[in-house]
Amino acid sequence: MPHREAAHGRDAAGAIWFTIAEAAAFTHRSVQTIYSWERRGHLDRTAAATDENGRRIYSQAQIAAAERRARHNAVATRRVAVA
Repeated sequence: MPHREAAHGRDAAGAIWFTIAEAAAFTHRSVQTIYSWERRGHLDRTAAATDENGRRIYSQAQIAAAERRARHNAVATRRVAVA
């Protein structure tokens, strides 16, 4: 994915981009949670763009999808634990 000039803001297509710290604040989660989403595959590091400082940035759509996957995984885990 190409370097984004409009990091942690909107790009030309209107997509909103977040650094990991900004994604944590946006989702009301900790930075460690966002790193956990990367480790667990909810956020694809290879699909991340980089900002002008070389930091990984993710679109709002990527963050929302990762949050849905993490939530779905947590619900499935609870169902297994109860059964």
